[in-house]
Formats: sequence, C-alpha cells, structure tokens
Amino acid sequence: MSCQESILPADEGFCAACWRELSKAVSGDYCRRCGRDVSPFGVVAGRCGHCQDLEFEYDGLLRVGQYESTLRAMVLGLKFAERTEWASRLSQMLEQTLTASGWTDRADCIVPVPLHWRRRLRRGFNQSYLLSKGMSLPGVPVSTDLVRIRNTEQQWNLKPSQRRRNVKGAFAVRKGHPFEGKSVLLIDDISTSGATLTECAKTLKQAGAKQVLAAVVATAYRD
Repeated sequence: MSCQESILPADEGFCAACWRELSKAVSGDYCRRCGRDVSPFGVVAGRCGHCQDLEFEYDGLLRVGQYESTLRAMVLGLKFAERTEWASRLSQMLEQTLTASGWTDRADCIVPVPLHWRRRLRRGFNQSYLLSKGMSLPGVPVSTDLVRIRNTEQQWNLKPSQRRRNVKGAFAVRKGHPFEGKSVLLIDDISTSGATLTECAKTLKQAGAKQVLAAVVATAYRD
C-alpha cells in the first residue's frame, strides 16, 4: 500500500513490514489532552508534563497513532498524492479509536476541520471531510457549517507561537448552524501544536457548542 511491495489479497493492502510499522505507530500510551506519548503515570489531573502550562479550547484529544512510518506515508499520500482511496482505511482506524474510547456516544455531530476554498480547489478535496464521511456513526451527522474564512499559511513550517497567530480568527460558522448546545466531534488528519484544533474549538464554542472533542489520525511535534 505504501512501499510498493507485492502482496496477496488477504494482506488487506499491506505487506508484512508495513503491518509491523503501522502496529508500532498506533501502539503506546499518550496524553488525552495534547496527544503526546506519555506513560499513564506521567499524567496528573488530566495533563502530562508537556501540556501542564498549555491551554486548549477543545475538551480532549484522541489519535490513531504517531505521525511516522506507514501511518505517515498514508496521510501524505492522501493529502498530496491524491491517494483518496486511503481515506477509507484511515477512517476505519479513526472510527475504531473513537469506539474504543466511548466518544461515539458523546457526539451529536461530526465537524471536519475546513480548508479555505482556494486550497480545496487546488487539492480537489478536503481530506478531513473524507475522513469524517468515511466513518459510520449512526445518528451522528457530518456538518460543514464550520468554514475557514482566511487562506492561512501551511502550519507545518511555523513555530508554535507563529501557528497560533496564523490561525487566529481564521474560522467562522455559517448562519443557521446546528452547534448550539451540541457536543461536537472535531476531525483532522494531523495535529502538531494543537493551534488549529484550538481555534476551531474556540469558534464552535462561541457559536454555542457545549463541548468539543478532537480526534486526529496522527500527532506530530516540532519543539
């Protein structure tokens, strides 16, 4: 699937080496607030040592795994190589993560992190929307009433403080949105500093959402 090795149909799209790398990427304990790798004993009052002094607007974070090896290759292929067929596999993994956590019972609607219309036109799709639509959560609709109103720089090459400034005021909700009093499940492909998720959550809460839970395919860090 990601390394071009020959495989059998029963291998479900991965060679043995890719399965091993994927298993490593999605294993291990992590902080349910910032998404960093951490032992359960390293979390005090819901915060790990990395996020003790950080404030996020969202009310918790789940991830499928770390942004490395096979999982990284799948995310990059989806976003930049038009491998949209990988969205279904990633959606399945995201859904399994959510189901195992019990978060599916807490969500009233799913909201993909939006792209600005110019970037969406260039790419041809919003990968977060594909991930959201690919999940099967009965009775939990996908809403696109959160929109990006500024065409911001790519976050990956910015420092944490620059990321926060970059996305400040970048989002809004449409008139007639369904978020008032609702628990929102916010979906994205990657979280690096939490800045984008925080700004989205802030906008949703200003629109009346009572809770915003974030879930991503992968977490990556650039300290």
